Amino acid sequence: MESPSNAKQSTSINTPAKVSTMVLPMLFAVAFAHLLNDLIQASLPAIYPMLRANFALSFAQIGLISLVYQLTASLLQPWIGLYTDKYPKPYLLPLGMAVTLLGIVLLALAQSFYMLLVSAAFIGVGSSTFHPEASRVARMASGGRFGTAQSTFQVGGNTGSAIGPLLAAAIIVPNGQAAAAWLVLFALIGVWVLYRVSRWTIRHAAAQAQKTAVAVGLVKLEGITLVRAISVICALMLAKFTYIASLSNYYTFYLIDKFHVSIQQAQLYLFAFLAAVALGTFVGGPIGDRIGRKAVIWVSFLAMAPFALLMPYADLLWTCVLAIIAGLVMSSAFSAMVVYAQEAMPGRVGMVAGLMFGLMFGISGIAAASLGYLADVRGIQWVFQLCSYLPLLGLLTLFLPNTRAAKTTP
Repeated sequence: MESPSNAKQSTSINTPAKVSTMVLPMLFAVAFAHLLNDLIQASLPAIYPMLRANFALSFAQIGLISLVYQLTASLLQPWIGLYTDKYPKPYLLPLGMAVTLLGIVLLALAQSFYMLLVSAAFIGVGSSTFHPEASRVARMASGGRFGTAQSTFQVGGNTGSAIGPLLAAAIIVPNGQAAAAWLVLFALIGVWVLYRVSRWTIRHAAAQAQKTAVAVGLVKLEGITLVRAISVICALMLAKFTYIASLSNYYTFYLIDKFHVSIQQAQLYLFAFLAAVALGTFVGGPIGDRIGRKAVIWVSFLAMAPFALLMPYADLLWTCVLAIIAGLVMSSAFSAMVVYAQEAMPGRVGMVAGLMFGLMFGISGIAAASLGYLADVRGIQWVFQLCSYLPLLGLLTLFLPNTRAAKTTP
């Protein structure tokens, strides 16, 4: 029997769930839109070496561009999610992509460092209006397989992030900054796809579906237990995305500095890392549906720790191999953390999605700026040695409470 003190902290939710089948066409559509959105966004850091040469930028200025993008992409997301939990706004989806399109045009035409900052801000605002509502659509189409749906949605974004540097290396870097205008085509496709998605959500009564979908066998966390759970998730997000930011933003510089590879070669190695991130994200969701969110989080951090510690001391081949392992293993945790937080705060799908994606962008931006400053002061190789210890923070998973009700015997 549950003690009175524990009863104050959590409430078991055993209301029968409204079960439906997974709506694959809509899930794939929103994942494809995520691919287009993140493909465009990934092209910005992919052309940092070119922008650094064109505008004579320091690492700190490169980090500031990332900071502006990441902060504009993060600060609005929880508030948009909180608002759309009460008042769903499906047409924010195509509107957000349209704002991103404007950012692309400004990037292609930028003639100064400050214009680069403005273009990064527009791209960030477009992202902040996209993610909360798109994540809600993915959950609507999940048929109860929330981890799988979140992974499918997220892997679309990660695939776009992997393709972005390839397009940048093939189109923008050889032809110059103005060639970034070709990305407008992807944004236009995204606007059309998201318009169709928004029409579907209206027809299928998104607000009512969210209010009536109640999960089976969940424990509603309350009070200090909820605060502890969200605090640990935020700390794990800090460790994960600071580490990922070190690779996403500075991996090419690290390879060029330590192994003297060309920009194009470094972009290919970055693609391999980002492709591994996409694969790990896709695998993590279904596994979390089967074995639980906490187990996936445990494995993704602690299994990665020895490889992360070895990477700064490896040769070129093993650096690339270990980076692929890092992308594969650490990325598997994100879907699990998002769904864990949504289970901990039922009825707040949009807010939680906005908070998690907002944290992802915010942490990544602050980390990019901070690591850029440290790279200027101490060197890029020292930064990678420092970041190699971050996966050890996965030990904080010990303090995560369960969101699933324990099975009882008669």
